[in-house]
Amino acid sequence: MSETVNAPAHNFRLRHNGLGRLVFVDADGGEHEGAIPVRAFPIGAPDEGIALVSADGHELAWIERWSDVAPEIRKTIEAELATREFMPEIGRIVGVSSFATPTIWEVETNRGNTSFTLKGEEDIRRLPQSALLISDSHGIQFLIRDTKVLDKHSRKILDRFL
Repeated sequence: MSETVNAPAHNFRLRHNGLGRLVFVDADGGEHEGAIPVRAFPIGAPDEGIALVSADGHELAWIERWSDVAPEIRKTIEAELATREFMPEIGRIVGVSSFATPTIWEVETNRGNTSFTLKGEEDIRRLPQSALLISDSHGIQFLIRDTKVLDKHSRKILDRFL
């Protein structure tokens, strides 16, 4: 069980119960077990707009920016987000098995080298500011934050699918 941390700009506390679930304690001492942090804009503005919601989806608190909360609260929330969010960032496309889908992609990510199966071109979504979101055959999403910073080899492969 972790210690309770207070949020000075907000009138709530966070703690983990004996089962490791996040407990939101409101100003009146009411406890909401199974609180979940959710980013409003996980790709475009990951450090702005974080909601703490109850297990049934009701908003318990809104954090406009990290500077609004104590460092201990931020650390607790970031740890919770890390357990929920898994979106490796592709830094380089090593190769693809073919240019016809489905195809196996070999990539280097911020979480290590891996391979995944791309079922079709429709599984590559364009996002603002030259970003792409690629969903593999298992539903795992890979992010390319900026296609312009990829190496020439990676961009050439990517162009064949866009």
